[in-house]
Amino acid sequence: MGVMDTDRTLPANRLVFEVRRDRKLVERFANDLEGLMKDYGLSEAEKKALREIDLKALAALGMHPYFLPQVSRLFKGTGYNHNESAAAQLYASKMLAPGKP
Repeated sequence: MGVMDTDRTLPANRLVFEVRRDRKLVERFANDLEGLMKDYGLSEAEKKALREIDLKALAALGMHPYFLPQVSRLFKGTGYNHNESAAAQLYASKMLAPGKP
């Protein structure tokens, strides 16, 4: 799950890249995720991983490692990005093994 494993053609990479830079797309992500995923041509595996916020599955599919915490922010907001933020806690819960800091 490193940069070398990134699939540059993965539609989910383009979706996250573009959504995080466009306020209207952020709103659509929050209100019409299914339609947005369809418009970006995500595979069923990508859709399932996003619906479940399965960051490890997204990584295995080829999502760029930089985008994995961005997915957490899209679901939990970007305000007050620190270790105690909802986005950081979501990322940690999905990516760290249980019981590991």
